Amino acid sequence: MSSLRMLLRTLAVAGLSAALIAPSAPVRAEPSVADLTARIERSSAELERIVESYNKLNEEIKTNQATAAGLHARIGPLEAQAAQSRAAVGQIAATAYKTGGLRTAEAILDPAGGSLVDRLGTLDQLTRHRQQQIDGYTADQRALLDQKARLDSTLARQAAQSRAVAKTKKRIEQDLAELYEMRRAAYGRATEAPVKKPKSSASADTPDAPAVSGSAGAAVRYAYGAIGKPYVWGAEGPNGYDCSGLTLAAWRSAGKRLPHNAAMQWNATSRVSRGELRPGDLVFYSGLGHVALYVGDGQVIDAPSAGRNVLKRKMNMMSIAGYGRVR
Repeated sequence: MSSLRMLLRTLAVAGLSAALIAPSAPVRAEPSVADLTARIERSSAELERIVESYNKLNEEIKTNQATAAGLHARIGPLEAQAAQSRAAVGQIAATAYKTGGLRTAEAILDPAGGSLVDRLGTLDQLTRHRQQQIDGYTADQRALLDQKARLDSTLARQAAQSRAVAKTKKRIEQDLAELYEMRRAAYGRATEAPVKKPKSSASADTPDAPAVSGSAGAAVRYAYGAIGKPYVWGAEGPNGYDCSGLTLAAWRSAGKRLPHNAAMQWNATSRVSRGELRPGDLVFYSGLGHVALYVGDGQVIDAPSAGRNVLKRKMNMMSIAGYGRVR
C-alpha cells in the first residue's frame, strides 16, 4: 500500500512539474515567405510615400533658399538707397530748422530775384523737389521693410521644413531597419544582389535600349544604363536611385530639369493619354506616390522600393494614376 502511495505521489509531482514547464499557449508558427512578402510590399509602399514627402520637403527648401538669396541681394541696394534718402531728408530738416521761414520771405520780396511770378514758381519747384525726396524716402523704407518681412517669413518656413526633414529622415531609417529584417527573414538577405552587367552594356549606351531619337532617347538610354543599380532613398544617381530620383536623372541627362518628387513631376509635365504614350514619358502610380519611365512596348524602368534594384517591368504592375510628357 505504501508503494502505491509513493507511486501516485511521484506521478502527481511529475504531472505538476510538466504543467509548470509546459507553455501556457500553443507555439505560434513563424510567418511564411508569402506572409512576409505581403508585409514587405505594404511596408515598402508606405515607406515610399514617406520618402517622397522627404524629397518634397527638400525641394521646397531649395526653392526657399533661392528665394532667400534673391531677397538678400535686393535688400543690400534698398538699404543703401533708404540711407541716402534718409540723409537727404535729414538735410532738408536741418536747413528748415536753421533758416525758419525767413528764406521764403526773402525769396518772395527780393526784387533782384526776378518777377514775383518767377520767384513764386522757383519756390514751388524747390518745395516739390523736397516733397519728392521725402516721398522717395518713405517708399524706400516701405520697400525695405517689406523685403525684410518676406525674408524673415521665408527663413522661418525653411527652418520648419528642415526640422520636418530631420524628423522624417529618422522615421525612414527606423522603417528601413524593420523592412530589411523582414526581407532577411523572407529571402535570406536584406537587399537584392547587385546585377553584374556585361562590359558591353556598362555604359548608358546599352545595346538593349530601343532606338529613340531626341532628348527622350537620351533619357531612355540613361534609364537602361541604370538597370541593376540599387534603390537608395533620396538618391538621384549615379550609384543608386529612388523612383523620382531615377526619372530626374534620366531627363537631366537629356538637359531637362525635373524636381525630385513624383507629385511635383506630375505638375511639371503635360498630360497625355495611354494611347499617346511614347518612350521617355513618365507613368505615375499610387496617388502620385511612385513614378517610372516608359520605354515602349508596355514596359517601364523604375526604382521599385528599398532592398530592390532598378529594373524593367510591365507598366501595369500597380494602379496607374496618369501619364506625363516632359516639356
